[in-house]
Amino acid sequence: MSVSRRKFSKNFKEAAVRRLETGGSIAEVARACEVDPNVLHRWKRELRDLGPEAFTSNGKKRASEDGHLAELERKVGRQAMEIDFLRRCLQSVEEQRRLQALTTRGSSTPSSKKK
Repeated sequence: MSVSRRKFSKNFKEAAVRRLETGGSIAEVARACEVDPNVLHRWKRELRDLGPEAFTSNGKKRASEDGHLAELERKVGRQAMEIDFLRRCLQSVEEQRRLQALTTRGSSTPSSKKK
């Protein structure tokens, strides 16, 4: 059973937030608008933070979110490259230690003579 997301217009969201601001409780407005109370909190926060730019995206990401996502993806890429580099360095050091251990086995320190 697939449930599709409902889409609300900018006017509907602004009207719901106005009802909150005129004294309606979250529970009352949520029931009247048939939305989850958390959705009302999010709408109220978006309207407060973004003002007239709130609710303009129709569900699409905002440019600032895209920029932030791109920055995080670049950071992940750099970290992956660093991990690969360090992994290769570690393998090289381990190989050198193994080779050194093989070459020093036969020529260990001279043993002391027994009296």
